[in-house]
Amino acid sequence: MKIFTKISFLAFALFWALSPARAAFGGQVVDSIVATVNGHVILQSDLDEALAYEAVLNGRPPSQFTDDERRAVLDRLIDQELLREQMNSTEFKHATEAEAEERVKEARRQYPGATTEQGWQAVLKQFGVTEKDLMQHVRQQIDLMRLVDARLRPAVQIDSKSIEDYYREKFARQLPEAGSPGVALAEVSGKIRELLTQQKVNELLVAWLETLRAASDVHMPGSSAAPIQEIR
Repeated sequence: MKIFTKISFLAFALFWALSPARAAFGGQVVDSIVATVNGHVILQSDLDEALAYEAVLNGRPPSQFTDDERRAVLDRLIDQELLREQMNSTEFKHATEAEAEERVKEARRQYPGATTEQGWQAVLKQFGVTEKDLMQHVRQQIDLMRLVDARLRPAVQIDSKSIEDYYREKFARQLPEAGSPGVALAEVSGKIRELLTQQKVNELLVAWLETLRAASDVHMPGSSAAPIQEIR
């Protein structure tokens, strides 16, 4: 029985389908600006590339993504850009190639046809990404998670009462049926502490991002910003 699940920050678990990033126009490439963050431009093609990477990693067919999910990805890309601006002011251990490879291997296991190198390359081609770019994307995502952890975890303090309350009110309800051996608090207190810590880090992250947005110059479609432009 799996009781604990890892909580990831910024709701990176929701991802969207791949859609055409650029269209030919008179022999030129046409791209559009979907947002700007402190002068940094996010293009439609940037957005579509991110969608492709996440679709591969999560093994979710593009047809399953809703319009709301497609819209929400832009918010997350903006948040990620705001976080990247904070990297130079926070020390943390950057992701290694080996760590990124392990995450990619996990994704690869979702595809029955990817057991061979030829099959894996066919999957990547289907989503329009390369393994090199996918690895880079994964390393960036790990770095962002570690940035948040390094910045916010030191401010989190979980006391014994909070652990006991969670064990009594929530954990105990997930115990096996009567007759099966129970799990003592001492056996799971460490896991409960980590779970509560991750929950608190997520709460602090939401507040941090709100502060960063309030202090930043962020423009999106539908806002009072200038109309979306085409790049040719």
